[in-house]
Amino acid sequence: MRNAKAVRSMAVSRAEQRAATRRALLAEGRRRFAADGYHHVVLAEVARGAGVTKGAAYHHFDSKVGLFRAVVGEIQQELGERVATAAERHEDLWEQLRAGCRAFLAAGSDPAVRQILLVDAPTVLGWDEWRAMDEESSARHLAEVLTALAAAGIIADQPVEPLARLLSGAMNEAALWIARGGDPRAGEQALDRLLAGLRATA
Repeated sequence: MRNAKAVRSMAVSRAEQRAATRRALLAEGRRRFAADGYHHVVLAEVARGAGVTKGAAYHHFDSKVGLFRAVVGEIQQELGERVATAAERHEDLWEQLRAGCRAFLAAGSDPAVRQILLVDAPTVLGWDEWRAMDEESSARHLAEVLTALAAAGIIADQPVEPLARLLSGAMNEAALWIARGGDPRAGEQALDRLLAGLRATA
């Protein structure tokens, strides 16, 4: 009985150690990808900075691309949660749309979002994979609120997918523009004018 407990304890300890190693690699990879850009990061240096061996890094992520993909997924999830949280502060559907879009634009000031998500991810992972990851996070929330707005008659009844893609592309560009020194207030005002054009006329 004691041996069985010891084995279970060792298994839990190893699982915790693997999880801690993965977290350390993700954190260090995120820091370096954000600061230096994907092409200037070396996986062995990430491992050293995380306090683990290069072999451990390859065990968890296979390659630098694998680590980058995991970091992108982590940031996408965080961004989706940030957008959803901002939208959910409002009961009015229209204000949900505005708040979610503004939260996305504001995220461009985060160096990790700017360099990793907006600059490097589309080229490193390829457009199709990057879009698929985007659709699982913030783009999904955008499509959901547009669907609700169309159903409520607040915007014209129309296919939501092309509209969501147009708005998503515009906001990605605007977030990148703000991140590179553009005026956030001007970006928000332009966004409001763009969204106002979607409202159905009485």
